[in-house]
Amino acid sequence: MRWSHLLSAGLAVVLWDLPLQAGTTPASISLPCPLSSGWEVARQLELPRRNAAGEPIGGFSAAYYDGDLDSLWLLSDLPTGTVSRWGGLAAGTAPSLLEQIPLRSGPGRRLPATIDGEGFVYLAGQWWVASEGRRSPERPPQLFRFNAPGGTLLDAFDLPEAWRPGEGSGLASNGGPESLLLLPRTDRGQAPSLLMASEHPLLQDPPRQVRLLRWTWPVGTNPLQAAPTPTPHGALLLPRGDGWGLTDLLTPGPGQLLGLLRRFEPPDRWQIRLALYPLPAAGSTGEAAPLAEWDLIAGGLAPDNWEALSQGPPLPDGRPTMLLVSDDNLSPLQTNRLALLIPRDRCTSMAPAVEHHG
Repeated sequence: MRWSHLLSAGLAVVLWDLPLQAGTTPASISLPCPLSSGWEVARQLELPRRNAAGEPIGGFSAAYYDGDLDSLWLLSDLPTGTVSRWGGLAAGTAPSLLEQIPLRSGPGRRLPATIDGEGFVYLAGQWWVASEGRRSPERPPQLFRFNAPGGTLLDAFDLPEAWRPGEGSGLASNGGPESLLLLPRTDRGQAPSLLMASEHPLLQDPPRQVRLLRWTWPVGTNPLQAAPTPTPHGALLLPRGDGWGLTDLLTPGPGQLLGLLRRFEPPDRWQIRLALYPLPAAGSTGEAAPLAEWDLIAGGLAPDNWEALSQGPPLPDGRPTMLLVSDDNLSPLQTNRLALLIPRDRCTSMAPAVEHHG
């Protein structure tokens, strides 16, 4: 089975003991071997800035690639959230925009006038979106559940008190949550879970520490209907220096996280790194230092506002890729970009990759 079917197969998928949709092969993300060999930019291109109607598109903050359908789903944070579907990546051609789906209120559920969708998970016929807050009652950080592919709001969940704005505490304005990742079940009878991360440290935390929050469902409940419960899941350590933030997460294998790190120094200097972290233990409050870090711009990635990370389509020779997408913020000084990365030297495939995205 492919994990993409876990994410997109719809209500017929049972998330515990019953089999998932079959007929596909496992997917994997390979790490450089040795880790010091780093990453190579296999492909890099610009995405359109306008759709067929001439309307501006951009603000891409999260991505999920479905290899079975060769569909790339991109979440935009402008202005209340739009999910767009792109095709043609597997063929090596320029991606084509297939549809745009605005996120909107549902029956009895009102979507705030403005959200800042940053994290995206596609789980069994539903979209989960992490919305970044602004330290105001009108713009709280939240976790949303939408139906897919309609985009209508089903539920909204508040973050724990430690994450909400308080006197000298909580998320900074525009400081997260920035990423959302689907973690597979680890034991039979256990549901998958959502892993959320802040972009910058909470105001009450050390300056280089970004918290993780795990959303889980009790055994025996249906995650398509039940509310998930948030619990602390440790933290990740950012690089030294002001301005670093975590923009997205991906898992290459059990107990491991890949974090996309970003720093901007005025007037026009971008720094983009990829870091390999151990996954902190559930319920922990300690921080995990990176096991390895790679400077992606030094490796050939265009300097820009890279935000989204996902598994990508395989190359013609079968090598798996990692996909990155940048956010242009509708600014003429930035560009909507897509890049595919591969290890310069390849390790043995590790485990089924889990999509999100972040």
